Amino acid sequence: MAAWVYILRCADGSYYVGCTTNLEQRIAQHHAGTTGGYTASRRPVELLWCGEAQRIHDAIEVERKLKRWSRAKKEAFIAGEWDRLQALSSRSRSASAVALRGESRERRASFETRTRGSAPQDDEEG
Repeated sequence: MAAWVYILRCADGSYYVGCTTNLEQRIAQHHAGTTGGYTASRRPVELLWCGEAQRIHDAIEVERKLKRWSRAKKEAFIAGEWDRLQALSSRSRSASAVALRGESRERRASFETRTRGSAPQDDEEG
């Protein structure tokens, strides 16, 4: 079952990172404030980035990594500024950035990223 990792910008300018198996439903819940928690009092929210993983375990792993990142690293990631992301990393080459960019062969097959403005596409034509 596919899963999603996503980054929201809240009305107060903060970022929220989450994961779900139903992206449209989860974003609607954040917009409606029905989930409680962090985003309920920080609406409206805006979806800035989402990435699809083949397994929920992969999505959870990426979510945990992104949550530990600084605001500057999240902003570089959302903007696709890979050189800046690398410079902000405490290591010379961020393994997380490599995996999320799709350069890792393992991740390329199991993880796809989307930025603001690119919606998930159905496999069916019609």
